[in-house]
Amino acid sequence: YTKMASCVFVTFVVCALFASSALADNTPLVIWHGMGDSCCNPLSMGNIKRMVEQEVKGIYVRSLEIGNNIIEDTENGFLMNVNKQVAMVCDKLAKDDKLKGGYNAMGFSQGGQFLRAVAQRCPNPPMLNLISVGGQHQGVYGFPHCPGDNSTLCDYVRKLLNIGAYVSFVQSFLVQAEYWHDPLNEAKYKEKSMFLAEINQENKVNPDYKTNLMKLKNFVMVKFAEDGMVDPRESEWFGFYKPGQGKEIQTLQESTLYTEDRLGLKEMDKAGKLVFLTSDTDHLQFTREWFTKNLIPFIKD
Repeated sequence: YTKMASCVFVTFVVCALFASSALADNTPLVIWHGMGDSCCNPLSMGNIKRMVEQEVKGIYVRSLEIGNNIIEDTENGFLMNVNKQVAMVCDKLAKDDKLKGGYNAMGFSQGGQFLRAVAQRCPNPPMLNLISVGGQHQGVYGFPHCPGDNSTLCDYVRKLLNIGAYVSFVQSFLVQAEYWHDPLNEAKYKEKSMFLAEINQENKVNPDYKTNLMKLKNFVMVKFAEDGMVDPRESEWFGFYKPGQGKEIQTLQESTLYTEDRLGLKEMDKAGKLVFLTSDTDHLQFTREWFTKNLIPFIKD
């Protein structure tokens, strides 16, 4: 009886060790919310965090808060210089001991291109998989409707974009102006854009940006086929309007960014590292079943 009890105890200990090891092996996930949202809204990012934790037992999920509280976090999604936000996030991630072995990243809407900037500028700790859910990697040329509950902020953003997205004082703090891309005036976009033109290597090639992005195992891009907010929606797959007009679309593969391989996307594409997914819905509208089937495998990777 004593020998049997000892065997049972040893088996229990071994199983517990294996279980704890498996939980410890889960790659952490960093989430960056979109415009009009916050890190911890129970109906959006809070729900995503819970969903991931339910699907991947024991995972560490960090939902980024830009500011000292949820109100600041929401406002900063409109009114804090993006380059400053990216630098803040790089500092936060570097100081998080739970991420030092590497992490996966998931950005929602504008959070997608912001996390790409993190991958390009801040290789430590290493980002392993980048999942962009409706991110606008070639920017936007329109502001059809504004998410969130703050209509005053939305109206303010529209007025500033109407004044001039490329006016220096607007570029310096208005988030949406910093990824505004005017296909009718490509030269001005390249000259004045303080964020998007820089991370897309429009004026000069920073070899570190290319090297760092190519370190990703996978760069997953989700496009919403019925997106009524992002104009053009093809920007979610790095497509955009052909220069000089605002109707005809060119794909990533047709762009100079790709043909000259200024970011390494062509090489990544040929290596199978670019993953293009579609949700047949409006912006950020997806079911748990779709999320689990299409995105959880990359979070578990």
